[in-house]
Amino acid sequence: MTTRDGMIDRREAIRRVSALLGGVAFVGGRPLLEASERYGHARAALIAESGAGVGPFTAADIALLDEVADTILPPTKTPGAKAAKVGAFMAVMVTDTYDARDQQVFRDGMTAIDEESQKTNGVAFRKAKSRQRLALLQELDRRQKAHMDALETARTARDAEKKGDAYVPDQRKEMAPAPGVNPAAAITADSPTHYFRMMKELTLLGYFTSEIGCTKALQYVESPGRFDPCVPYVRGTRAWAPHA
Repeated sequence: MTTRDGMIDRREAIRRVSALLGGVAFVGGRPLLEASERYGHARAALIAESGAGVGPFTAADIALLDEVADTILPPTKTPGAKAAKVGAFMAVMVTDTYDARDQQVFRDGMTAIDEESQKTNGVAFRKAKSRQRLALLQELDRRQKAHMDALETARTARDAEKKGDAYVPDQRKEMAPAPGVNPAAAITADSPTHYFRMMKELTLLGYFTSEIGCTKALQYVESPGRFDPCVPYVRGTRAWAPHA
């Protein structure tokens, strides 16, 4: 299957990334996914090669996003997120598809990461050691999980109230913040998505829809000779990337 312009169809990769994130809607919604599929990586590559910024993002901002993404998906046997130019991809997607509030949350989050690194490690995030970066992002991940759980609970309660039903399913209790983790105060149904959740979404989306992600981290066959609906799985074998 090929698209009319011969470009690789990334829709299946996007679906899989959504599944990795629990099947929730991406911040930016349909415009984000359409932009990612149509021009996201092409534009990101041009920006990365030129060393320029995009929208309100400077070259230094993109370099910071590259390091954040590379900490989330570091190089192992395959290239990491930085090699896939995910920093530039994030900047393009935020600029082109996020609304004004989410853009501000994302950019404030970048500042917060540097402030947290200065507070914890005494240096900016880009100058911190790998283990320091990882520890910081693991802490931010715990915070975003607590924030998103509280946000989901608030939205469920709001929807129940609108329906005239004060009952909230018992499973929502599992979404309460973990002990010792303090989400932002007064999270309501209208609170924005946590900035680190946005960064994780864009890192996964950017990496697994990139050429490196599809051909190095995943297996890719552009023109298979036949369709095999079910094949034996060998433990440790990489998943197959979608093709156009």
